[in-house]
Amino acid sequence: MSDLDWISVGPADLPEGRVKTVSARNVYICLSHFDGKWAAMDNHCPHQGGPLGEGTIERGLDDKCWIRCPWHGWDFDPLTGAPPGGHEDTGQTTYPVEVRDGEVFIGLEPEPPHERTVTDAMAETLVNWGVKRVFGMVGHSNLGLADAIRRRTVAGDMAYIGIRHEGAAAFAASAYGKLTGQPAACLAIAGPGATNLLTGMWDAKVDRAPVIALTGQVQTQVFGPGAFQDIDLKSAFQAVSRFSQPVLSTSNHTELASLACKTALVERDVAHLIFPDDVQTQPSDAPAKSPVGRLSGPVVQPADDDVAAAVEMINGATRPMVIIGHGAWAARGQIIALAEAIGAPVVTTFKGKGLIPDSHPNAGGVLGRSGTPIASWFMNECDVQIVLGASFSNHTGINPTKKTIQVDFERMQLGKFHPVDLPVWGEIGAFCDAVASKVARNPAADDQISELATRWGMWRDEKRRRLAEEGAGGVHSVAIFEALSRIAPEDALIAVDVGNNTYSFGRYFETKGQHVMMSGYLGSIGFALPAAMGAWAATQDFEHLRGRKVISISGDGGFGQYAMELTTAVKYGMDITHLLLHNDELGKISKEQRAGEWPVWETSLVNPSFSAFARLCGAYGAKVTSGAEVEAVLAEALAVKGPALVEVMTDAELV
Repeated sequence: MSDLDWISVGPADLPEGRVKTVSARNVYICLSHFDGKWAAMDNHCPHQGGPLGEGTIERGLDDKCWIRCPWHGWDFDPLTGAPPGGHEDTGQTTYPVEVRDGEVFIGLEPEPPHERTVTDAMAETLVNWGVKRVFGMVGHSNLGLADAIRRRTVAGDMAYIGIRHEGAAAFAASAYGKLTGQPAACLAIAGPGATNLLTGMWDAKVDRAPVIALTGQVQTQVFGPGAFQDIDLKSAFQAVSRFSQPVLSTSNHTELASLACKTALVERDVAHLIFPDDVQTQPSDAPAKSPVGRLSGPVVQPADDDVAAAVEMINGATRPMVIIGHGAWAARGQIIALAEAIGAPVVTTFKGKGLIPDSHPNAGGVLGRSGTPIASWFMNECDVQIVLGASFSNHTGINPTKKTIQVDFERMQLGKFHPVDLPVWGEIGAFCDAVASKVARNPAADDQISELATRWGMWRDEKRRRLAEEGAGGVHSVAIFEALSRIAPEDALIAVDVGNNTYSFGRYFETKGQHVMMSGYLGSIGFALPAAMGAWAATQDFEHLRGRKVISISGDGGFGQYAMELTTAVKYGMDITHLLLHNDELGKISKEQRAGEWPVWETSLVNPSFSAFARLCGAYGAKVTSGAEVEAVLAEALAVKGPALVEVMTDAELV
C-alpha cells in the first residue's frame, strides 16, 4: 500500500446509498458509499462500457448491496468488484479507499510511462511541418487523436481552441490560411462532426487557403455495415479536398501526415486525414517527419518573351490601370512601385480590398458590385489593364473587352473565362521585378493621378450627401463605415461577412492598409466571427502579426449563424471587436427579391438585443441608435482588451 499514489477525489459528502463517477489522474472510477463503507471500482461496465457511477446501489433479498449498471442492469459487488455470477468472465478492478479529514483518497498504482502512439507520431510530424494551431471539438471518436494534440499543446508546440460548432472551426482555419499562407488544422469527430466542416473547407478550397482537416472515425471493424455515426468520410471529402486518406494500422503514418501538410502548402488546398478510433492509440516508434528536402523555392519566373511583350504594352499605353486581387498580397509593395512608375491608378477586386491604402495617390478603390464609382470610371477609360492575382469572375467587375495583361502563378487561371491579350505565367512579385527597370510613364499619357484626386473628392462629397438621408428607420451605413475608416487601426485585421453590410463596407470604408478577409468565391454567410477567431489565433502564432487588432463585421443574419462562438472568444480572451449591423432582416435577399420582381418573403428576423447577449456571454456589449454615436462607441469598444460587440440599429434601405 505504501507504493500507491493516494489521490484526492473530493470531499466525503456522497450520501449513504449513492454512487458517483470521480476521476483520479486519468482514471474514471465508480465511488460508492453504503452501510458506512466507502468503495471504489473501475467505472466502465465490461458489457458495453456503461458508466457505473451513473447507476444505483440495489439491495438484494439477502440484504447484500450491488452496484447496478444504468445501461443494461449488470450487477457488481462494490467491495470486491465480483458479479453475482454466470454472465461475466471477470469482475471489476477495485481500488483502495481512505477518508482523511473529510476528504476521500483513492490509491492507484504509480502511473506508467506514456507509450507513444500513431497519433503522437503524426502530431509531431504536423508540428515539424509548421502546424501551430488546431481549432476543433473533442468527442468520442477522436479521443486518442485529441490526446496527442493535447500532449503537443502541453509541450508548447501547438495551441488549441475548442469551438462550439465544427463549422466555426473550419472557417477559422480557412481565415488563418488566407491570412498567413500556413495551414491550421480543424478537428472533428466521425459522422456529423466531420460533415459540419464541409462548408468551411469549401471556403478554403475555392479561395486557395491551406487547411488540414482531422476527423475521427468509427473503429475499422465496423466500417461499412452502418455503425453509429459511420459514414464514408473519404467520399464525403473527395470533392472538397486535394488529399484525403484514412489512417489504417498498416499505413505509413508519418508519411501520410507529411503528404497532407505538403499538399495543403504546395497546392494551397484542403488536406484531410481520417482516424479510425482503434488506430489512434496503437503504439508507434516511427520517427516524426519534416519538410526538409521536400519543398522547393516558390518563385516561378515569367518568361523573357512575356516580360518583353508586357513592357511594350505598358510603355505604349496612355491610360494604363493596375487591377489587383487577393492573390497579390505578398507582392503589394512591388505592385505599388510599378503603378507609381507608370502613373497608373490601382484598383482592387473586393477580395483584394486593403492591398493599397485608399489614401495613396494611386489608389482607386474597389471594382464591381460593392465598389466605388472611382474604380468603375477608370475601368471604362483605361486602354491597358494589368491584372495581377485576380480572376475575371462575374463579381470582380473587370472588363473582359479591354486590352489585358494577366499575371498569375497558376496557369489554369490565365484566360480562364475568356482569352486575354497577354497571359503571363509567373509569381506576381517576380513579374514586377522583371519589368521594373524597363517601364516608364508614356510621355503622351494622361495625368491620371490628378484625375484620381478629383474623383475621390466627388465620391466623398456624395457620401456626405448620403449621410443626410438618415432618419427614424435607423443608422445609415455611410455613418458606420466613415466612422470606422477614421478610427480603425491602420494595421487591423478585418473579417467581413456577406450581405448588405459587406456591400456597404466595400463602398464606404476607406482602407489605410488593413488586411481584409472574406468568404470570397463561396460567399458564405456566418464567416466573419469565426474568421476573426482564426485571425486572432494568427496574431498569437506569428510575430509579424502580434498585437494587431482584429475586427469582424456582419449583419444580424450572419452573426446569428455562429453567435455562440462569442463565448469561445470570451473563454480564450480573444481581442476581437465585432461590428454588428442590426436591421431585423436578411436585407440583401429582400433587395434581390425586389430586383427580380418577386414578393419580399421570409426575410424578416426575430432577434434578441445582441449587445445584451454579448454582456451575458461575458463580453463588452453596446448598442448604437444614431449615426452621431457610432464613432465614440466604436472607439470605446476598440479600446477593450478582449471580445467586444457593437450593435448598430440600421436602416435596411440605406445601404
